[in-house]
Amino acid sequence: MIRLLGIVLVLTTVSLNLAEDAVETETAEKKEPTIYFKEQFLDGNDYEKRWVKSTKKGSEQGVFKLTAGKFYNDAELDKGIQTSEDARFYAISSMLETPIDNEGKTLVLQFQAKHEQKIDCGGGYIKLYPSSLNQPTLEGDSPYHIMFGPDICGYSTKKVHVIFTYKGKNLLRKNDISLSGKDDEFTHLYTLIVKPDNTYQVKIDNKKVESGSLEEDFDFLQPKKIKDPAAKKPDDWDEREFIADAEDEKPEDWDEEPQYIPDPEAKKPEDWDDDMDGDWEPAQIENPDYKGEWKAKEVKNPDYKGIWVHPEIDNPDYAEDKELYRYSDIGAIGFDLWQVKSGTIFDNILVSDDPAYANEFAKETFVPTRDGEKKMKESQDLEESKRLEAEEEARKAKEGEDEKEEDDEEELDLPDDMDETLDDHEHDHTEL
Repeated sequence: MIRLLGIVLVLTTVSLNLAEDAVETETAEKKEPTIYFKEQFLDGNDYEKRWVKSTKKGSEQGVFKLTAGKFYNDAELDKGIQTSEDARFYAISSMLETPIDNEGKTLVLQFQAKHEQKIDCGGGYIKLYPSSLNQPTLEGDSPYHIMFGPDICGYSTKKVHVIFTYKGKNLLRKNDISLSGKDDEFTHLYTLIVKPDNTYQVKIDNKKVESGSLEEDFDFLQPKKIKDPAAKKPDDWDEREFIADAEDEKPEDWDEEPQYIPDPEAKKPEDWDDDMDGDWEPAQIENPDYKGEWKAKEVKNPDYKGIWVHPEIDNPDYAEDKELYRYSDIGAIGFDLWQVKSGTIFDNILVSDDPAYANEFAKETFVPTRDGEKKMKESQDLEESKRLEAEEEARKAKEGEDEKEEDDEEELDLPDDMDETLDDHEHDHTEL
């Protein structure tokens, strides 16, 4: 019995030690997120000390202003930088305190964009730049590492750009990410997550919309396989699955009538002049007896070999790169845009290494903004609807009054003969 109790005590001690080790391991693995950059524009115009506006486009350079817009959740917390002039270029950037080398780390880029003006054509994307960026001359040709965010122009272009640079080339995603349903005047959240296993994820409004492999979804590398240049389809390779039946014959009663015939009920107009109008011809109608061109029925081709597939070989120019995700010098962040109709507000910009932190940051900032501004907009729309309805009622009432006045004036405006009758009556009355 004592021996049994001793065994139980030993097992209990071992279990407790394992539990403590698990807690220590979990604590060790859980690390604080690294915040490379965070901008919420909470200190008024002091943001201009951190952000440099480009003057590259001269008089065509648009001006950013600090505002929460026309509808919002919190007038101060929801302030961001807004494009304020139509048909202008916009370029503004901020340097990171310390340049990033994301080797072996996850990279998270997140920001809010609110097209309050119901944008018709213009960009709303953000860019990560090398630390060599010349901020005062920032423009579209300035080299960047990553470009990410919404782009809208008319009905044909409504997408989210994800562009990576690699060996001097800008690589667009092979398939567009649709912005359908997110192209309204409300705030939307855009999140790009790039992982050290060469995968990525795109989220809109904190929900995943796309994910995949950098190598498969972008043309970073040469293809692994190519068509064998030495291979050629054999001359006797038959790809016809069906062929005409050689034994099938055209029926003797098959009349190859014309498809169209003159309308037998058509009559030449009586006022038709052959000299002036030319020879009259009746209109053509579908021939009810038309059977079409006779064709032999088809049968299985005994020599059919299927569709020939060009054999592939390993591409000698393919070279694996396990660091497609990596940028050794991310030193600046900014916006470089063209907008036909201004009014976009950018806010809550984040660069981090922790998707979980970005998710929590979104819950603290984006979620209350989204919910609150919709309530304010609905209230504004309701008030505007009431105002328009009152104006319409006032207009109709005014029209009614004007019509009544016109009717009264018409009653008082007697005809001349009626005036003469009244004058004669007054004359007769005087004589009496």
